[in-house]
Amino acid sequence: MKLKIYTDGACSGNPGKGGWAAIIIDDSNQSSISGSESSTTNNRMELMAPIMALKKIKNKSEITIFTDSKYVKDGITDWIKKWKVNNWKSSNKKTIKNKDLWIKLDNACQKHKVTWRWVKAHAGNKYNNLVDELAVSKTK
Repeated sequence: MKLKIYTDGACSGNPGKGGWAAIIIDDSNQSSISGSESSTTNNRMELMAPIMALKKIKNKSEITIFTDSKYVKDGITDWIKKWKVNNWKSSNKKTIKNKDLWIKLDNACQKHKVTWRWVKAHAGNKYNNLVDELAVSKTK
């Protein structure tokens, strides 16, 4: 099965009340999921969205995940390789931020064939706009 997932995270204050959302699209269906946390950061919410979306996909699938977060896209496709080799430490020898969520995201990706695509935020992409509205609504 081929799926598309659009994800976004938002925070009112950073840290503050945060929201995450994902829209999951297959050939015939579209569904959305979302959630919030009372005290979090924008980056944690950006990570929660794909983690929670991937949890919903039970069967091994080919998935393209669209995110407007370069932090998430670059982290999961590039930086994570070095973090794993360096025992989850950054170049300054400190434990990376949000290690718990990076591990969850990495594990969730292993179950599927995932391709990551960055999309420009607030640039007229229908699904990016919808998922942004949903994530922001959770910060109210």
